Amino acid sequence: MDMTKLTGRGVTALALASLVLPGYALAAQEVDLSTVGPSPYDVVTGWHMPFAEPGYAFGGNSGVFAESPDRIFILQRGETRLPNPVPPEFAGYAGSIGINVLQDTERRVWQNCIYTLNGDGEVQERWTQWDHLCEGSDGPGPHRIRINPYDPERRVWVVHETFHQIYVFSNDGSEHLMTLGEKGVAGDDESHFGRPQDVAFLPDGRVLVADGLDNHRIIILDEHGGYISEFGGFGDGPGQFNGIHALGIGPDGLIFALDRSGGRVNVFRTTDDPAEVEFVDVWGGLTLTLDIIVGDDHIWITDLRPLRFVKFDFEGNILYTWLVPRDLPDGYLEVHTFSVDSDGNLYGGDNQYGRTQKFVPKPDADPALLIGTPWIDESAVR
Repeated sequence: MDMTKLTGRGVTALALASLVLPGYALAAQEVDLSTVGPSPYDVVTGWHMPFAEPGYAFGGNSGVFAESPDRIFILQRGETRLPNPVPPEFAGYAGSIGINVLQDTERRVWQNCIYTLNGDGEVQERWTQWDHLCEGSDGPGPHRIRINPYDPERRVWVVHETFHQIYVFSNDGSEHLMTLGEKGVAGDDESHFGRPQDVAFLPDGRVLVADGLDNHRIIILDEHGGYISEFGGFGDGPGQFNGIHALGIGPDGLIFALDRSGGRVNVFRTTDDPAEVEFVDVWGGLTLTLDIIVGDDHIWITDLRPLRFVKFDFEGNILYTWLVPRDLPDGYLEVHTFSVDSDGNLYGGDNQYGRTQKFVPKPDADPALLIGTPWIDESAVR
């Protein structure tokens, strides 16, 4: 890879203006039209089955993690209180009656923040015993849910943006094993965070924290959560960020970090020193980056303006783009998070319409256009 290049490909795509959310300017948006094609997936309409008490619906689905085809973790920003009476066009999610669950914070109720679904979209487990960890939040609250593929206990990590904390639970949700950060106290030292956004896991046991919207740094922790070092910083230079929204780990020690408001991907590589990484490259041409899955030789990300899935190779070349429509019943306002199960099914969490949808590969889909499960170092799996 070129250690110095900054790529920004494409031409302004005015024809895609109808796919941009209200209030978002199109002028800065660049889309390489040569890479745009149809979605290789079909949406399973109505897959996410409602289970809330009468008068409530899903909140913003900020985190999704498919542990298996029959156990999909959902992290949501509480539930949404519905109007009374409920409009007849209500289809099980708040967006169907014009409620934006991200913006209409007065309707937010901190309940059913973590739960699991089976492959048919039916609720299986409700971790309501941990709802109190979200109560009292005056901001968006929980942001990501991940499982370390190298952890034989398959512990569940939850990043809480507003409280500046990270929680670790047993896989069955019965135990709250660890908390990192101090509740409601932002900081930029070794034991505090500033609106953290994500965690990622290196094969040797180290944990990376995207810290995040305030501190613009990536923290390296040991397997017990102890501080080792950090890198990054605020700015628009190589290796700097204007908000780190998601992290992905690839082969050969590669680390991919999404610069949320900078519209870029910063690439780093681990070194022989566990406290040091090296800067590799930075790729532009994006707008507001959301989530990432890293494969063997490529990455997929979601970007907001317009809403799209984008495939890059490891040299920063855009290989394919498919646009996500906003039209209901199957549209999105924001694919804030996505995950893929071992059967190749794709799950996307909508942080604004308020639900998760399941995508299945079309029968004639080109395998190269499908999103696989995240890369892992099989030799490090215990």
